[in-house]
Amino acid sequence: MSLPLLYLVVRASAAGRSAWNWLLRAQTLQIMGQSVGLALAVMLAALILGVLLAWLVSRTDLPGRSIWSALLPLPLVIPSYVGAYLFVSFFAPRGLLQNLLEGWLGIERLPSVYGFWGAWLVLTLMTYPYIFLAARAVFSRGDRSQEEAARSLGCSPLETFWRVTLPQLRPALAASSLLVGLYVLRDFGAVSILRFTTFTRAIYLQYQSSIDRSAAALLSLVLILVTVGFLIAEQRIRRSAAENPHTAVHPAEVIRLGGWQVAALGVVFLILLFGLIFPTGVLFYWLIRGLLAGERIANWLGPLLGSVSSAGLAAMVTVVFAFPVSVLSVRRSNWLSQILERWSYIGYAVPGIVVALALVFFGANFVPGLYQTLFMLLFAYVILFLPQAMGSIQSSLRMVQRSLEEAAASLGENPLRVFQRVTLPLITPGVASAAAVVFLTTMKELPATLLLAPTGFSTLATQVWGAVSEAYFARAAAPALILILASSISMFLINHHATLSGSSQRQ
Repeated sequence: MSLPLLYLVVRASAAGRSAWNWLLRAQTLQIMGQSVGLALAVMLAALILGVLLAWLVSRTDLPGRSIWSALLPLPLVIPSYVGAYLFVSFFAPRGLLQNLLEGWLGIERLPSVYGFWGAWLVLTLMTYPYIFLAARAVFSRGDRSQEEAARSLGCSPLETFWRVTLPQLRPALAASSLLVGLYVLRDFGAVSILRFTTFTRAIYLQYQSSIDRSAAALLSLVLILVTVGFLIAEQRIRRSAAENPHTAVHPAEVIRLGGWQVAALGVVFLILLFGLIFPTGVLFYWLIRGLLAGERIANWLGPLLGSVSSAGLAAMVTVVFAFPVSVLSVRRSNWLSQILERWSYIGYAVPGIVVALALVFFGANFVPGLYQTLFMLLFAYVILFLPQAMGSIQSSLRMVQRSLEEAAASLGENPLRVFQRVTLPLITPGVASAAAVVFLTTMKELPATLLLAPTGFSTLATQVWGAVSEAYFARAAAPALILILASSISMFLINHHATLSGSSQRQ
């Protein structure tokens, strides 16, 4: 986890005394404001959407809520750069929508979709499932007795939610919001396609346009400092909330929406329309158009095997490395374990392009035999996605009551045997969910794969980006669709784990 940071320090030191002047210039401050502003705006929108949708499918009599509960997390399987390219191809000036409106209504030009609002909309639709999954898990194991006690003391439904339900949600929302914020800060594909300059796009342009990498390294260090600020804020929120690992004694009562059912269904359908149905429809349009133009789906079998094999290995290796940090932070919490836990999040915040170039520098200068090998690519994946695996494993560990482990220890079992025979079986669904999340994210990873993949090694993500960067939307449709379908396997496992967890909590 320290290698990218060491690389940035070495590169940034080359700027010398001019570093402060460069960092304090108006353009750098503007990039910082745009990056933080976009991250906060997406976090707020994702929080509102995620909590509202989770409450509707978990705590109300919304018709078909089990179906909506399965469909709402699916935008996670769509890479941000795929969502952005579909958005641009349809809504941009001279896009599909304008061509339709020009023929029907004579409209010759639509407003621009590029910039902040386009990036905000696409990233919100791609990230709200992080909040939704976390909030749904908490809602599903809510204890009715606490809310009933608040109501008996004269609290209104809104006051009950604010004073009783929200504190239970706060730890999960803090962790999931952190993932959303970090996702936005390190996103490269969507902001590049939508032409909104954040840290990642500025860093990439600096690397591409300049031989001197000092400026890009300075930007990357600023991004790390911004990430540390997000981590400190999340830690304070979590510390102020009492985490309750116990199961619900009295499952929460289902709330009847009455006449609001139509409005609730409208909200759910609108989110699914823009987050899932619309991207899928546009993707199939470009797929059919590509097939009619002679594109062959069979050409993507090799990239599919490359994506699945690298993502599967990354999932296994990352879970192995996430175990010790997760166990230390939950079961042996002290200043050292907290430092290790927080340090692990740094790599996730650093753009993939920076991690890749740091490992290129490291491999070329110190271990040339590992340069452009699958080992180096897996190394980058572990640095980038370790926090995702840690989050799921830590949540599962917190759900295991300490009394079970203490009972096994009192019967003479040593700590290793207690973990092996008691703790590990109970957290196995969480471990599977961690592996599924890492698999899903690795399938979509682009910058690190572009720079570190072995010669001749191709993935679906690199194929999609190569076609989109040249505006061959039809050529990008087939690998994009296959990428989404393959990633859906991970989403099924995540949903299955959430269902099992909810069932075990009710039992």
